[in-house]
Amino acid sequence: MHNTILPPNPIEELERNKALAERQLLSKKERRLLKHQQKEKEQFKHYRRKKLKKLLWLIVGILILGGAIFGGSRFLTTKLTASESAIIAKQGIHWHADLSIKILGEFQDIPAGIGLEKLPHKSIHTHDRDGVIHMEFSGLVKESDLRLGRFFEIWGREFNQDCILNKCSGIGGKVKMMVNGEESLQFENYVMQDSDKIGIIFE
Repeated sequence: MHNTILPPNPIEELERNKALAERQLLSKKERRLLKHQQKEKEQFKHYRRKKLKKLLWLIVGILILGGAIFGGSRFLTTKLTASESAIIAKQGIHWHADLSIKILGEFQDIPAGIGLEKLPHKSIHTHDRDGVIHMEFSGLVKESDLRLGRFFEIWGREFNQDCILNKCSGIGGKVKMMVNGEESLQFENYVMQDSDKIGIIFE
């Protein structure tokens, strides 16, 4: 007895092909969906990194700006304080200081008219040969205006921690300065005050 092979049913074949096509179509949709989800995930990660980077730069900028403001304000405060402390008077002064110079036991002559030789007269000057230094300023007066070294510059004579007039520290002696009975190491940088008694000694 022979088995008879029946031809495929066209309707069933069509249904199988349709089901297979639907499965393939569904698989493609799933792959596209998965690919789309992955793309969105990468975009989100990129956006998040970019946002964090901007935030980091913003924080760094704020810290730098804050440091600059703090440092600048501190600098200006320090500078202002230093400038204010350097001001002696804002409406002028008329002070006097007594100066004596003794070299190897002999007092030196301090001429009259130092600073008054020509116009305009110097604010630091002498009137007589009594060693009185006159400090006559109008307006703003700063510490640098009253340095003892300024008087010697006007006089045209040398004075510093090593030399006085034509004598310099060495085998022959040493420069020493007394202010109001106490030794001072400021020498030419000393800021003169009213009624000072200043003695410069070389011995």
